[in-house]
This record gives sequence, structure tokens and C-alpha cells, in this order.
Amino acid sequence: MMALPGGHHLDSIPLPGQRLHLMQVDSVQRWMEDLKLMTECECMCVLQAKPISLEEDMQGDLILAGGPNPGDPLQLLLKRGWVISTELRRIGQKLAQDRWARVHSMSVRLTCHARSMVSEYSAVNRSSSQEMSQIEKLLMEKCSELSAVTERCLQVENEHVLKSMKACVSETLSTLGQHFGQLLELALTREVQALVRKIDASDNIYTTESTTGNLFSLTQEGAPLCRIIAKVDGVLCLADILTDNSHPEATRAEAAAVVAQVTSPHLPFTQHLSSFLESMEEIVTALIKLCQEASSGEVFLLASAALANITFFDTMACEMLLQLNAIRVLLEACSDKQRVDTPYTRDQIVTILANMSVLEQCASDIIQENGVQLIMGMLSEKPRSGNPAEVAACERVQQKAAVTLARLSRDPDVAREAVRLSCMSRLIELCRSPSERNSSDAVLVACLAALRRLAGVCPEGLQDSDFQQLVQPRLVDSFLLCSNMEESFV
Repeated sequence: MMALPGGHHLDSIPLPGQRLHLMQVDSVQRWMEDLKLMTECECMCVLQAKPISLEEDMQGDLILAGGPNPGDPLQLLLKRGWVISTELRRIGQKLAQDRWARVHSMSVRLTCHARSMVSEYSAVNRSSSQEMSQIEKLLMEKCSELSAVTERCLQVENEHVLKSMKACVSETLSTLGQHFGQLLELALTREVQALVRKIDASDNIYTTESTTGNLFSLTQEGAPLCRIIAKVDGVLCLADILTDNSHPEATRAEAAAVVAQVTSPHLPFTQHLSSFLESMEEIVTALIKLCQEASSGEVFLLASAALANITFFDTMACEMLLQLNAIRVLLEACSDKQRVDTPYTRDQIVTILANMSVLEQCASDIIQENGVQLIMGMLSEKPRSGNPAEVAACERVQQKAAVTLARLSRDPDVAREAVRLSCMSRLIELCRSPSERNSSDAVLVACLAALRRLAGVCPEGLQDSDFQQLVQPRLVDSFLLCSNMEESFV
């Protein structure tokens, strides 16, 4: 979510094993569920929107057939919300093309969807707030207005009049979309609050496990759901799960996954996470313990991803990690292939190290744990396959390793140790050889910065040509020189 580039949103991290509940995602099963939404129009839509269009894009019309499980209001909202959002977008596209027959038929269908969502949700949640009832009324009024005005447009032949009516339709569509968004937000917030309360009140391990899994599934729906979870203090209820060893490791790993998603620096919100600071020490401590005791690479990945995102969120977390000997825990894990065996996991580790390296006292811990040698190894991270996600992860590892080295080399002891381990030679190779960095500009900039920092402490480690081309010029000039450099295969 944002800082060092690279994703910490877990949907961008392929997980090798499939042992945890949260990883049991069957794409075919998901496709079959969504297939229920793609059927022919309801009879009511057909009757109200005749004549039936023969246009080819009618095949893509979306309608809910039978709908989701009536006992699951969250799924109801998500399914109906997806269909209505899609219809709104498509109506806007047809409006831009002046295809009035399609605009009207889709507007009628949109009204049916909105009415169905309101009635179905009311059936499972009989008590509705005054604010929600008011927005429901406004939404249905705008739907009726849209259907009526688009029907009138079908009878107009004067282009000048039609142009003015098009602006009216566009404004009505925009207002309708706003009311729909407000209603969906209120309803989803209410349901997520109920889910969080269920976790808080539950004494049953299995209920907690399944409900936490449901919360994680919601984070996969995107930033809006993550924001709602944060807004209703969903992270705080997860702190109790993370710190309670009576819960199975898989449940605590799912809780860590939710924390990772909600605190992702990629997400465009932080204001609702202020209450998170109250439990941050407990959460950080529990996550480090989970990393230390992880029985698999998947569990370690989820816990370290949550820690990595938290270090972006607040620098106080870095100080806590330092006090908890996190550097020793993370560096020891790097030698354990059962926990750390993919570039995705090393990406999380080096992110934490990079963010912690802004603290002056971090350097001594790195030297004590032979961390410079490990960072040196990360500069040589290579993908095992041509998988684009794995290649991108390797680039992030190289870039963040160089950033970490540059920051730590403020300490002369770290800089001398880096020179002794031939870090300068590797940095020069990454700068001069595009294939070593997969032609990544981000890796190049980070390596140039690290090389210049090391050269300031130990200039004798450079040849004259390297100094004149990579250190002495302005950074931008060295960057342009290296980014345009063709490899020699002689």
C-alpha cells in the first residue's frame, strides 16, 4: 500500500504450500460461484424494457440468479454490490456512445437489482437505522428517475434537446452511484462490526477460527473492505487472538494475515488505524514470537509480512522490534529453509531490516549477528523461474538490500565490514550489468546510492574508472550512463 516499492498486500504473494485455511482458494470454485450471476434477464426486466434488443453485447448482461445464501448478509451485499457496480459502469459507457435503447434497458435492470438488494438485505436484517432507511429511499428515487428520464430520451429526435437531456442523465447516474456507495458502505460496516463482535465474544476455538477466516476473506475484496475493518477496530480484536497461545497456529497466522492486509502501506488510508497504536506493542511482540516459532514457511511469511507493514506504519514499531531482538530472530530464520525458502519471504525480512536501519543502534546488532553477510547474499537474489511475480520479488529484495546497506553504512564499522565482504564489487556489478538486476531502474538507483556511501568511507576499494563513472558524477548522470549501458559478451 507505499517508501520502498514492492507489494506487501498478500494477494500479490504466491504462497507455495496450501496447508492453512486461508490459502485454500480454488479459482474454479470461485468462477462457478460467480457464474450464477451471469444468466439471462429476469422476466420483470424483459417486460419493462421491451423490445428485446438483438445487440451482441446483450450476452454480457449480468443478473443474479437465485442470489447468494439468504442467511449470509455479507455475501449478499458483496454479490449484489458487484453486479450493481458493474451495471453503473456499463451504463456510463453506453451513455457516452449515445446508445439510448441500451441505456434505458440497463437502467430498468439496475432498478431491479437495487430493489432486490434492499429487500433481500432487509429480510435478513429487520432492524435498519434511520440513516440507512433514508439512503435506501433516496437510492430508489434516483433509480426511478433514471428509468423515467432515459425512457423520455427514446422519444426525442432533436439532437440539441437530447444533448441537454444527456447531461441530466449523467448527473442522475452520478448521484445514484453516490447513494449506492453510501448505502453499501453503511451496510458493510454494520456486518463487519457484527463479525468483529462475534470474534470478541467467542470462547469457542472453532468459531474464532472460522470467523477470523471470514475476516481474512473480506480483506481479499480490496481496499474498501480493509478500510472498514480498520474503521471498526477489527485489528484490535485480532490482537487478542495473536497474543493467546491457546489458539492454534493456523488461527494466529490468519489473524496475522488480516493485520498484514489492513496495515498495508499500499492502502490509501491511515486515519482509522490510530487506535491500532494502543495495542501495537502486544501485536508486534506476538508477531515476532510467531516468526520465531513458525512451523512452516507460510506461517512465517504471514507474520513477517504483517511486521513489515507495521514498520511502515509507525517508526515506534522499529524501536520495539530492536528491543525484542528481532534482528537476531529474523537473521536466524534466514538459515532455516523450512521457514525462509522463497524471495517473497526474504522480501519481507529485508523490508523490516531496511526500515529498522534508520535507527543508529541497529548497526551494532547487524554486525553482531553477521547481518552484513546476509545482506550481501540478498544482493545476489535470483529467481528460480521466469515467473513475473518471482522476478519482481527478487528485484525488490536486491533493491531493499542495497537501501539497507546504504543506511547502515553510516556506521564506519558496517562500511568496513561490507568492503571486506566485497559488497562494493557486487554493487558495481549490479550497476554495470543490466541482466544482474533484471534491467531494474529501482535496483540501479539503490545500488548507486549504496556504492557512494561505501566509497565515502573506503575510497581505496574502487578502481579509478568506477570512481569516475559511478561515484564522482551527479547521481542522475551515473544513472543515465548505467541505464543506457549495453552488456559486453566478449
